[in-house]
Amino acid sequence: MSAEPVVHVIDDDESVRRSLDFLLRAAGMTTRSWESAVAFLAALPEVAGGCVVTDVKMPEVSGVDLLRRLKAMDLRIPVVVITGHADVPMAVEAMKSGAVDFLEKPFDDEVLLASVRSALATAESRAERESEKLALRERIASLSGREHEVLEGLVAGKPNKVIAYDLGISPRTVEIYRANVMTKMHAVSLSELVRMTLIAGVDPADTPKPRSEPRAERGG
Repeated sequence: MSAEPVVHVIDDDESVRRSLDFLLRAAGMTTRSWESAVAFLAALPEVAGGCVVTDVKMPEVSGVDLLRRLKAMDLRIPVVVITGHADVPMAVEAMKSGAVDFLEKPFDDEVLLASVRSALATAESRAERESEKLALRERIASLSGREHEVLEGLVAGKPNKVIAYDLGISPRTVEIYRANVMTKMHAVSLSELVRMTLIAGVDPADTPKPRSEPRAERGG
């Protein structure tokens, strides 16, 4: 079971942090407060996943800088930025840098809660996609060398006879390996198998393969 998502509140104004923390907790969310983006970044990547609510204008590391650093670290945590009227251009820059939303002060409590709930849903969806990708990569890694070669041919759109010719084995043997690949990948159709390799982000032709079985005679 995955850890409960956390709303990370980042603001150098303690009264704002406390106010946001109270509002979010009252709505049933788990929160953690940070006095600066620097402190938050220093705790990564160990902190629990979820989303971030941050002021866009802070000393040392601004909300825009935070987004850029998260991107550089390949941490795709949804970020909602809060801005004063004079800082709207910074908020626009934050959106261009990957923020999922920005709220201008003063904002309605329900608007903030709706934005945070949307950010948490985005985080959950991303986590599910990453989990699926990892599972599919593990399935691909479980294939034998010959199964991997057959998968490569299938994803390239080659018919069994062409794969058999390329590998120096019979079409019937290719059918057996193909069935093994489908079983190990938990795929019910060729289109689903191709979709799985795309989701996994793996090109069978570019990945290290286990040592293949010896090339067999074409008749066997």
